[in-house]
Amino acid sequence: MTQKKILIFDDDPYVLEIFSIVLEDLGYTINQSSTSHDVLEKVATYQPDLILMDNWIPEIGGIAATQLLKTHPKFSKIPVVLVSANSEIETLAKRALADAFLPKPFDLDKLEQLIADLLKG
Repeated sequence: MTQKKILIFDDDPYVLEIFSIVLEDLGYTINQSSTSHDVLEKVATYQPDLILMDNWIPEIGGIAATQLLKTHPKFSKIPVVLVSANSEIETLAKRALADAFLPKPFDLDKLEQLIADLLKG
């Protein structure tokens, strides 16, 4: 079985490090980006199985970046999880067309379960 690839968009090095450590321990291959303006190019290059998208990522932001992906014929099937400390995260995730959302600070068990569920397909 090939390792599933996860692409993380977040501008917080601490969050990137936590996601990377936890997800690599679970057997995923990780790639990361601290900006979202070139989201389509990054996804085309890396071809992830799942994307974790920070809501407040610099340049175009997580909502616009997710909308770009979800309306793109080649990338619309890739699950995107919107990650945010915003209390309106569920509403934001719907607006972004994200497949799921994860509130910050996040629970590692929830993160693990959410990713496992989205990658089952």
